Parts: sequence; C-alpha cells; structure tokens
Amino acid sequence: MKQSVQWLLLIAVFLLSACPASEESVSPASKSPPVLRMGFIPSENMSELQKNVQPLVEKLSEAIGMEVQPFIAGDYTGVVEALRNQRLEVAFLSAASYVMAKNEANVKVILRAQRGKDPFYYSVIFTRKDNGIKNLSELKGKSFAFGDNLSTAGYIYPLKMFKDQGIDPESDFENTIFSGSHDATVLAVANKKVTAGATYSNDPEGNDSAWKHILKPEQVNDIQVLAVSDPIPSDNICVAENVSEEIQNKLRQFFLNLSKDPEGLALIQDLYHIDRFVEAEDADYAGIRKAFTESGIDLKPQGKPKS
Repeated sequence: MKQSVQWLLLIAVFLLSACPASEESVSPASKSPPVLRMGFIPSENMSELQKNVQPLVEKLSEAIGMEVQPFIAGDYTGVVEALRNQRLEVAFLSAASYVMAKNEANVKVILRAQRGKDPFYYSVIFTRKDNGIKNLSELKGKSFAFGDNLSTAGYIYPLKMFKDQGIDPESDFENTIFSGSHDATVLAVANKKVTAGATYSNDPEGNDSAWKHILKPEQVNDIQVLAVSDPIPSDNICVAENVSEEIQNKLRQFFLNLSKDPEGLALIQDLYHIDRFVEAEDADYAGIRKAFTESGIDLKPQGKPKS
C-alpha cells in the first residue's frame, strides 16, 4: 500500500511539471512588453503632425522601456472618445478637451505645456486689415471660422467673447464654419474664404500666434486682431485612470526632462511649438469649466464607456 501511494505521488509531480505554466506563473522577463497607447489632437496640419509624432514616441518608448503606439484622431472629440472607451492610456489634450475627458473618462492631468515664459495662452479673434473691421460688433452679417468644437482657443473662448458682447454666432453671422484646425482657420481668413476667425496666440498682442507660424511674413502684416481672451491654461498631457503611478512618474520625468536636451526640445517644438512642460493639476482648469458654462455648452457625461 505504501508503495502504491509513493507511485501516485511521483505521477502527480510528473503531471504537474509537464503542465504548461499559467499566465500568473510566467516570469515577468518572459512576457511581451506592455503597450502604451498615446493620443494626439490634430491642432494643426495632419501630415506634419504624423511626421513629427513618430520620433517622439520612439524616444519615449526607449526611455520608459515600453512600446508606445501613437493614435492621431481626425478631430479633438476622437481623442476624448478613445479615452472614454479605454482605448488610450495617455494623451495630449487641449484645455477644453481635457475638461471634457475628465468629465467623461475621469482622466488625470499630469503636465501642461509652456510656450515662452508662461504656461498659458490666449484665444484671438482676427480678420484681414483690408476688411476695415475694428471690433466684434462689425462682424455681424459676415462669415466666421471656428476651429474644432472642442478647441479652447478656436471655439470655447471665442464663443464666450461673442456672448459677452451680445453676439450670437448662429443668428448674427451670415455663415459659420468649423475648419477643424488652427492652420485651416488662419488660411481661410488669409485667403478670404471667411471674413474672420478664431485661433490661438501665446501672447495678447499676437506676436507669437498661429498665423505667425503658418503665413509668410508679408501675409502676417495683413492680419488685424479684433479681440483677445483672458489667459487660458495651456494644453496638457493626461493619463487614463488605470495607469499605474510608476508609469505616470516615468512619463512625467520624461517630458519634464525633454526640454533640457536640444534634440528633445526640437521634438516638442516641431510637434506643438512647446518650449517645456510644467506640473499640472485639475484645479488649473477651473476657468475652462466656467467658460463652458458661460458659453452655454453642456458638460454632462455622454454615457458609459463602450465595450
């Protein structure tokens, strides 16, 4: 009887050793490296953005020891939707699209961009000088270009500026368009497709504005600033709620250090004209939530993540 028990034990040990290990028992070294999916908003020319994203994600992948997969949506809402549906772990967002993503997907902001000396920028309503228009009220009956409907400088703040002046774009303008990006808005105004438009500037005078990056010097002289918003907290980097503190810290350190390296600085300047990143928190964007309310835009969640 004792011999039979010993044989049974030996057979059990053999069978256990022959079984494939479960996923939990595989050593970490034998697993495929995890993937970090990163979203980018199409604030300017899509083909340029696609070209500039790749070297950045390659450098990030090497620094944090993970494969990084870029995702460029066709519009700002596409990035928010991807976060809401748990298809991204990290994303570059405008201030307004961050507020929407926080509301719908509970993302966490970790850093915000800085251009020049301040980590904020402005929304600017502009036209051509030869239109002879000097103020917002003179835009009534004219055509106007907004950017994306989740663009802070291209829609949320200019809508607020118009409402503060008693102007309703839906009824007071002959025609309004959504160009989809800052460069498209600038070109629409410069090429007389519309009378005026809204875009960003990193200073209230328009000396470091979207049209300065897009137009030829002789065309820049044709632009007239009509109105400038209050300072807006800059666009940011946020993470999904399931991203570990370890990965968050790696991302934070990578982007904080990026501007200290000439090669890294060139990458973020080519990408979104960023000079450096600074620490950020949700409270920085309280003014954006107020702007949504004052613009009459509803911030209620749009539903649960899709499976």
